[in-house]
Amino acid sequence: MTQTARPLTNVSALVEAGLVPRTEAAEMEKVAREFRIRVTPEMQQAMTSGPNDPVAAQFLPDRHELVIRTEELADPISDEAFSPTPGLTHRYPDRVILHITRTCEVYCRFCFRREVVGEEGTLPEPDLAAALDYIARTPAIHEVILTGGDPMVLSARRIAALMRRLEAIPHLDVLRFHTRIPVVAPHRIDAAMLEALQSDRLAVWVVLHTNHAQELTPDASAALKRLSQAGIPLLSQTVLLKGVNADAGTLADLFRALIRNRVKPYYLHHCDLARGTSHFRTTIAEGQKIMAALRGRLSGTCLPTYVLDLPGGHGKAPLGLGHVDEVAPGEYRIRDWRGRVHDYHDLDEAGGPVNGHPSSSA
Repeated sequence: MTQTARPLTNVSALVEAGLVPRTEAAEMEKVAREFRIRVTPEMQQAMTSGPNDPVAAQFLPDRHELVIRTEELADPISDEAFSPTPGLTHRYPDRVILHITRTCEVYCRFCFRREVVGEEGTLPEPDLAAALDYIARTPAIHEVILTGGDPMVLSARRIAALMRRLEAIPHLDVLRFHTRIPVVAPHRIDAAMLEALQSDRLAVWVVLHTNHAQELTPDASAALKRLSQAGIPLLSQTVLLKGVNADAGTLADLFRALIRNRVKPYYLHHCDLARGTSHFRTTIAEGQKIMAALRGRLSGTCLPTYVLDLPGGHGKAPLGLGHVDEVAPGEYRIRDWRGRVHDYHDLDEAGGPVNGHPSSSA
């Protein structure tokens, strides 16, 4: 495999790097017309296991992405339905998501925002000003979650400037960065970035998205060490993905590796109903079985909470006992954070594709 110094952003580059067979290029071009491609050098180097590599499965296009099922959604967690102003999602009373950018260093094949990432750059200043004004006028908000896209694709200068504007809102207490950067582009966690993340008033947390221990390269571990030594607490989010990590042994290795890097596993997400992602999704029952097995082999510090982001924007629901009831095979009633009950239809593989290839890819 040929390694390059630049991210790979199209099928031709993947073919030249030896990551996609030339015979599959035409089919992969169909996928690329639907969903963007970007693979950083760090993740290219992390692909070490051949055709079934768990890192490659997350970032390289796959013909299965052209299979769209009726339950899959362009906005599976309804960000737009809870957007009081462009770039802002206010789903829970005490916190908001600020989509400061739509750009990422990598584009994950299972991303629940895959329809919009890469469409535009940084949130325009008029929209950012309106979002900050909304936060300032809403004293119930105590926490801002920066996401996108990936907020750490921004320069240290822009992050520092945004931090100062958020610090000026007196009722804010916590600022959270949701990011893949320490793993997929660890060189960006440099002295300037560490300085930009410092705040005299706000508690700044970094939540790392990583799905397999193979992603935690020596450079990634070094970046995480720099963050922790700078006094920034670290959490992680992982998506349960068939073909990547959907077994207790693989997840145990990941969660132990995270703890060794001073990262507390926070959430294990059931894979969202994003378009073209059915080949990644397990059933809820499979996820619960994996979590039960993990409880028998890992300490509590290593265990995340297994959650489902309910379609319709009803928020995250834990998928443990007391939160979810299976009322028929594949049919669940799930309680959201308000105690409301929602029906959820959990199709298995036998359900098969409904629409097949999208018309734009035929």
